[in-house]
Amino acid sequence: MLVCLNCSSVLHSTIHKFYGLQTNSPLSSSLKSISTSTNQHSFTVNYLINSCGLSPETAISASKKVNLKTLDNPDSVLNFLINHGFSKTQVSSVIRKYPRLLLWDPKKKLLSIFDFFYSTGISSAELAKMVSNHPLILTRSLANHIIPSFILFINLFDSHHKFITAFKRFPRIVQSYSSANSFSNIEILRQHGVTDSKIVHLLTSQSRSLNFKPHRLNEVVEDVKKMGFNPSNTNILNAVQALLTMSKSTWERKMEVYEKWGWSGEETILAFKKFPWCMMVSEEKIMAVLNFYVNTMGWKSSLIATRPKLMTYSLGKRIIPRCSVLQVLLSKGLVKEPISAATLLDYRENLFLKKLVTCYEEEAPQLLKLYQQKLELSNSDARDYECKSGVHAQCVFKLNS
Repeated sequence: MLVCLNCSSVLHSTIHKFYGLQTNSPLSSSLKSISTSTNQHSFTVNYLINSCGLSPETAISASKKVNLKTLDNPDSVLNFLINHGFSKTQVSSVIRKYPRLLLWDPKKKLLSIFDFFYSTGISSAELAKMVSNHPLILTRSLANHIIPSFILFINLFDSHHKFITAFKRFPRIVQSYSSANSFSNIEILRQHGVTDSKIVHLLTSQSRSLNFKPHRLNEVVEDVKKMGFNPSNTNILNAVQALLTMSKSTWERKMEVYEKWGWSGEETILAFKKFPWCMMVSEEKIMAVLNFYVNTMGWKSSLIATRPKLMTYSLGKRIIPRCSVLQVLLSKGLVKEPISAATLLDYRENLFLKKLVTCYEEEAPQLLKLYQQKLELSNSDARDYECKSGVHAQCVFKLNS
């Protein structure tokens, strides 16, 4: 970057000499403007590297979002953060994620927000950690956004301490809060019988759901209740979240893909009720995963319909490697079919290795190596398989053993 800037300076000088430009000529003025702009950009990049601890690549990227002209404001921002307990790493993280903060007047825009957070019982160390992870919470208006959201959520949690504990873990609760919709949406959920404890769960896991237009949320809750979801069950919130982020046409297309694999409309709805995220999977993945289960593993499609969580696992990182292990165990007679697909794929990594790999080290010494190879090749294997599945071809994927 500096080489380019030097070249620009040399070029500027050369053009002047070659054309004998006068200092008050139009072209001379344009060149001065370009030179000034270039120097300002260089100043910004250097400051981001030397004072904020950003890497050269990150500094160049951040410089597109902020143009520094003097040291006064950015220095005052950095000093403010350091004086409030931010480490160099945390300062760097804040500026990397939100470089425009360097343009702020900390006394006018930051001090009141920090003082408010301190008044709620949040320590300087806790606030430094929260802001370094989610600096956009500082961009919210204290009077119009932060304080109203605190009042709403403290009342909803029915405890100042419980909300502050949740806020420390999930600062996005306040960051994504929209006063225009949140009050109305909370009331809509309550009217539909969703308990406050479930709403709190929604806030801490899927807070953006409360930012949708109230009429849209009401429509979706009505739809999931018609499917048979119980408002007192946490699953209703997962279903609501799934439908809020999906158009009706997308829902219908996914229903059609499942139907192609033999699922009836009722089976698909039952699967959605058991595990709503099975409808958040892309149409391409639905096709590829069911193709593998049915055509490679020989499992019945109706079995998968009763275990919808199986649709959400990574084809390359979990399904193919683990099923490769199962095929070896079956071929050697070390396990008997049918083995529970849910058991095979639901196990945590360490438990899967313990139950189905390392315990057969004597009988199948190559098993761990095969599994590790499949994990290493997971991305290419999955892409190859998805490509074949995407054209609805007969499965020709071969497990290397």
